Amino acid sequence: MSDAAPDELNVIDYIAQTRASYDQLGYDAYRWAAEPEPSALVAPVKPLSESKVALVASGGIYEVGQAAFHHRDDTSIRRVSTDVEISDLRISHFAYDRTDARSDPNVVFPIDPLRDLVSTGKIGSLTSHALTFMGGIYSQRRLREELIPELSNELSAMAPDVVLLVPV
Repeated sequence: MSDAAPDELNVIDYIAQTRASYDQLGYDAYRWAAEPEPSALVAPVKPLSESKVALVASGGIYEVGQAAFHHRDDTSIRRVSTDVEISDLRISHFAYDRTDARSDPNVVFPIDPLRDLVSTGKIGSLTSHALTFMGGIYSQRRLREELIPELSNELSAMAPDVVLLVPV
């Protein structure tokens, strides 16, 4: 079995693309964030069918009526109701092609599949809201000092059993 992606996926190597872009612009090599120790994975304490799941997505999703994300190291978060109508979702992000996500926000914010999993009993419930942010944050310091503590505090208050992280 091959690890290669099927040809029809048109996979883009963003790491190579970023390196080439920085090189072409004459910048120093991009400094990728790296942690000396991997994050600890914690096994769920109860079955998924009894678990409350929180959704955290970095695709720049927000609800109609909320402020859009701006594009320069925006470390703010949005609380998006897990009862939201898909037609009330918007996207503000500069670091990926949003065409498919605008057509179907579930591509980067899989709320319909999660609601289906609740209705079929595969997961117990969803938190009352999901947390979203715009993942194109270049300042590692601001990420560490602003975004991560806010997400952590929000998640602690929501008390989920499982957190689904959806990066773009």
